Formats: sequence, C-alpha cells, structure tokens
Amino acid sequence: MQVGFIGAGKMGTGMVRNLLRAGHQVTVYNRTREKAEALRGDGAQVAASPAEAAHTAEAVFTILSDDHAVSEAVLGENGLASALEKGAAHLSGSTISVALARRLQEEHARRGQILLGANVFGRPEAAEKKQLIVVTAGDGAAIERCRALFDAIGRKTFIAGDDPWNANLFKISGNFMIASMLETFGEAFATLRKAGVDHYAFLEIIGGLFGSPIYKNYGKIVADQNFDPPGFELKLGLKDVGLALEAAAGFDAPMPFASILRDHFLSALAHGQEKLDWGSIALVAARNAGLETAKASSKTA
Repeated sequence: MQVGFIGAGKMGTGMVRNLLRAGHQVTVYNRTREKAEALRGDGAQVAASPAEAAHTAEAVFTILSDDHAVSEAVLGENGLASALEKGAAHLSGSTISVALARRLQEEHARRGQILLGANVFGRPEAAEKKQLIVVTAGDGAAIERCRALFDAIGRKTFIAGDDPWNANLFKISGNFMIASMLETFGEAFATLRKAGVDHYAFLEIIGGLFGSPIYKNYGKIVADQNFDPPGFELKLGLKDVGLALEAAAGFDAPMPFASILRDHFLSALAHGQEKLDWGSIALVAARNAGLETAKASSKTA
C-alpha cells in the first residue's frame, strides 16, 4: 500500500521500518526533518509537510505526542486532511482525547475521508521488533483494508468498536492501568527496601504470578531505577492520566485513583523528572519513605 506516516519519533521509527520490510511504500513527515531523513536508508520517502505525506496515500498514520500536535498535523495549514483523497484513511495512533477523536471523525467525514482509531500498546523496542498490540476502531470494511498494515507493525490486532474514539478510550484506559501498576511497584519496592528485604526476589515472584512481560519489563526498570533514557517520558504519562480523568468526567465515572496518580506525577515533575521514563513515578514513593533515589536526570544532576 501507499502509506503516509507522520511522526518519526521513538515509536514511529520502528513502525515505519516494519511497514517498509513488509513491502509497503512509505512517505514520512516529521517536524524535525533529520529524524525522517534517517529513514531514507531503509527505503522511505521524506515529505516536507503532512499534506505532502498524505498526497496519493491510501492510508496515513499519525503517531504524535498530544492533542495540539495532532490537530496541527491534521487540520492545520498543510495538514494531512487538506490532501488526503476521498475514501483514504487516517489511522490515528496518537494517545489523544476522546473529544479530539470525535472532532477528527466529523472533519474527515465532511471531506469524504475515513478515520480509524489505530492505537498501539508497547515501548519503542516492541515497535522495532513488531511486537506491538494494535487496537483499532471504526468502519469495518476500512479496518479490513488496513489489516495488512496493522499486521506489519504488531503481533496482534483487536477491534474496539464501530466508532474511532472507542480505540482512544481503550488506549487511555490501558495507559491508566499501566501507570497504576508503576505506582504499585513503587510503593511495594519502597516498603521492601525499608524492611531490608530483597526487592528483586519479590520481582521474580510477581513475574511468575502474573506471567506478563509488562510486569517483568517495567518491574525491572523500577527495581533498577533505570529511567534515563526514557522509553516513554513522564510528562506524557501525566498527560495520559489527565486524559483518563477528562474522559471519565465526560461519562460521569469517578476515577479516584487516577487523581492520586496525577498528584504523584506532578510531584515527580516538581523534582525534575519531566524527561525521565514514566516508571520514575516510583521515585515519589521512595522519597516519601525516606529512601535514597536515583538522580533526577543526567542533565540536571
């Protein structure tokens, strides 16, 4: 397929490479052009704008950081919506608000274009290894047309519903649960360390109990206090917890623990952890327990 790809960051780079390996023709746009240029050697074409990346594309991925970045790339001057052909699909893979997803659906429909939620779970190393979990939602026929793209970037695809925003809500809820796990690791490890007990032995037990690579991989990151360089920056974790609270409020669904997480993320930011991995939220519990913690970052130490 002819594919546009907007956002050649840590996640997008691996996804683009796997699309190219699967035989798709990919045109990449990134605000910092050097990141897109780095993919030329893998066979990608480089565009000067989102509109250029979308021109003649059958489908265009967006993998961007937040609502503002997505709005600019899609609806701004030289945005992809201005060039996407009728019947072509925008595969929205960014973790954005439900409200923006609904707005994008309306705008694309007005132009005769298709929006699919195309969110992914996984860290950059999973993107490189084609081990992402893809969560898609929207028109069933369009999903089937794009399934080869999802198969190229992930190990399994789930359909969340008929409305594209369903995938966004699944992603927001999933990230809330991962953040909750990070908080519980932080609290448990702080207690074990204060007690003088081997928290690595505990991690091994928990890995066996849950049998999940999420627990194993994130648990080791927290146990090692290995937060720099980040796979997913803490400031983005705060953004995603905020999206969960916003979505929940829209459906009159209380999320009291999400409020606690938000406060702990804010505490982490106040201690200079903005660009550390979001697993560094565990340092909040360690500090509260009076334990020695890793340095805030290599730049601020």
